[in-house]
Parts: sequence; C-alpha cells; structure tokens
Amino acid sequence: MTKPFILLASLLNIYTAVAFAQPVLQTGSVQPMPDVWIDKDTGHKIVRLTGSTGNAIKNWYFHNNPFFVSPGKQGDKMVFSDVDANNVRQVFAMNMKTFKAEQLTFGPTAKQLASTSAQKTHEFIYQTADSIYAANPDTKKTRLLYVIKPGERVGLTTVTADATMVAAGSAVPEQGAILKQYPAKSDYFQRIYNAHLLNTITTFDLRTGMSKKVHEEKNWLGHVQFSPVDPDILMFCHEGPWEKVDRIWRYNIKTENLALMHKRTMENEIAGHEFFSPDGKVIWFDLQKPKGKTFFLSGTDVQTGKSVATYQMTADEWSIHFAVSPKNDFFAGDGGDSTQVAKAKNGQWIYLFRPEGNRFKSEKLVNMKAHIYREKPQTKGLEPNVHITPDGKWIVFGGNFEGTIQTYAVEIKKGS
Repeated sequence: MTKPFILLASLLNIYTAVAFAQPVLQTGSVQPMPDVWIDKDTGHKIVRLTGSTGNAIKNWYFHNNPFFVSPGKQGDKMVFSDVDANNVRQVFAMNMKTFKAEQLTFGPTAKQLASTSAQKTHEFIYQTADSIYAANPDTKKTRLLYVIKPGERVGLTTVTADATMVAAGSAVPEQGAILKQYPAKSDYFQRIYNAHLLNTITTFDLRTGMSKKVHEEKNWLGHVQFSPVDPDILMFCHEGPWEKVDRIWRYNIKTENLALMHKRTMENEIAGHEFFSPDGKVIWFDLQKPKGKTFFLSGTDVQTGKSVATYQMTADEWSIHFAVSPKNDFFAGDGGDSTQVAKAKNGQWIYLFRPEGNRFKSEKLVNMKAHIYREKPQTKGLEPNVHITPDGKWIVFGGNFEGTIQTYAVEIKKGS
C-alpha cells in the first residue's frame, strides 16, 4: 500500500472514531440517557439541555419565541425561567452554541417571565413584585417599564415587539370555579365551552398606564399573542371543541379592526394551534378537513386574511404542535400517539418537514416511542412543543423518556 493510501486510511479511522464518539442508542432505552447521543433509528445527534437530576428548563409553549439572535459569533440565546440555588424563580439564558446556561436576574423576589419577548428592542420582559422590567440578555442592561398601582390589574401574558404594551385574557369568576372543581382537561374543557361565560381581552399601555378592553364576548377566549414584529397586531382564539368554533382572530390596535383569519368550509372542519411566522407576516395553523381525516398545515396572510400556502401530510406525520424556521423554508412537528385526533399508528417522532409542492416531505429526527404524550396513572404526560433555533440548526423539545421531564435539542444536520 502506498503512503498516500496509508495516510488516507489513517485519517478515515480517526474521522470514524470522532464521528461515533457519542453512543448510538435508541432514545429512551436507558435511564438516564447520556448527555449526548445519536438516535439509533434516525442518525441525528441529541443533546440534553438539562441535567439528568436537575430542574427541567421551562417547556415553552409552541407559539412562544424564547430565542434572541445575539451579535457576532458568540451564540444565540434561549431565555427561560427556573429556580436559583435559593429556590427563587429567576430568569436564565442558555447559549445555543455552547449549551451553557447563565443566570440573568437575582434577588430574593420571584421573577415572572412574560411568555413573549420584545424582539425589536432585544429585551425579555419580566415582573417582580409590583414592577415590570425589560432586560437585554447579552448586556444584562435592565430598565423599569412600569410600577403597578394598588388595585390595578396588568396581565403580562404577551408583550409587543417594542415593549410598549402588554395584553391578557380574563374571565368572570364562574369560569375559574369550573377549573378549580374540574382540574383535568377532559373534565373542564366541554364544561367551560358550554357555559358561554363572559371573557375579555385587555391591553395595557406601559407608556401611559391606560388599559383598554379590546374585545369582549360570552365565549371562552385564549392564546392571546402579539405579533413578533408588528406592535399593532394582536391574535387570540375561541377555545372549545375545534369543530364547533371559528377559532383564529386578529385585532389591529390602531384601526380596531377585528377579523376572522380562517372561515371553515365544511362540517367538522377544524383550524387550531395557531402561531405567527417569525417575520409576523403569516399565521400558521393545524387544518383538518374534516377532523381526524385529512391533515394540513395552512398559512394565512396576517393583513389580507388570504391563504398563502397549505401543505398536506399523513396521519402519522400529523403533530400536536408545529414550528416554522426563521427563514420560513422548513417546519418541525412533535408527533403524537394513537390517542390523539389523528389516531396515528406510527406517529411518535420529532419531525422535520420540507415543502414539496402542496405536500410535506418528512424526515424523522427523534424516536419518541418511549415518550408519554398523555397523562397516565403515576406518570405525567408532556406535549414536546418544538422550537427551531435562530440559526436553523437545532430543534428544541421537551421529553419524559428518561423518567423525568427534560429539555433536549436535536441537530437537524444528520451525522456522517
């Protein structure tokens, strides 16, 4: 064998050893799993973002954006809530390049982190005691936004992209009483829908201290979320059985225009789990025509209300939640088990979806067969809630396949 071939063979051996430095395992086959492993069924690398015995990162709901694009090459940040060494709830940030977490807030009082952030000002929003603050996750610079007066009700559910306004939904006390008496979703869901109690969407201007009821009706309202880009656009939904509600609504703060974003066209058609695209131009949602039969992810133009795209998928590919990449060129889904609406026979996967015409071409990233989606006796269920990182390289999701609830990231690029 000539020297060049000997050198090449040696390099290949070194490369192979490095490439397979992480163990290749079926996800959930051992407890605990290693900190890093290659999913045996998909070939994709998975990293645990939380310790095997530590607290899990708060599993952000699918339509919230926990990420900040940081300047330079120092690594984008994922902001989350957790308790510190003194068991006080604080705000932390994880560097998505190094996967190292850093505490951002301190002190003896608990911090309530808003579910959405002010992307235009590059700040996360939080409340402690009677004060609302905005802080930069990179510089740590913090500013006071508002001090809540005695008796004043300020909902911190969602915040505008420029940190000038917050919004929240509220209901009459009777709705809270139903929740208290029937804490399981299977028990309270239909009861609250049938009750048709008064619900209100209220905005609060942090510059003037003025609150405004922007919408009120005798229906269950939820999923209140400001656009990630446009401070004038607010979205909310009608909660209840999806086949019975016109679910997705957009409200314009300036014009006070209220518009239905998708009108159903057939009996038992459903549209739900709505979320904004990162550029704020499209509202994406799970579309089924009819429920449990034919599955799509559909997008509607925020301004015009017209459909921009509809991608079909199989029952196995259907996911409880979806996410769209920062460049709007691919999607992710968290799958579902056989008890979900799609009745999937092989749907327990973290999926990558790429549009091909009017359909999705799917790739399986994580085998979630050991994951429990729904509550079971002595076992807490978890919806994984996928999120795509700003660089488009990782999908962050929650899982309980190690016996505890943890947060993970799977690399989209497949290992050699």
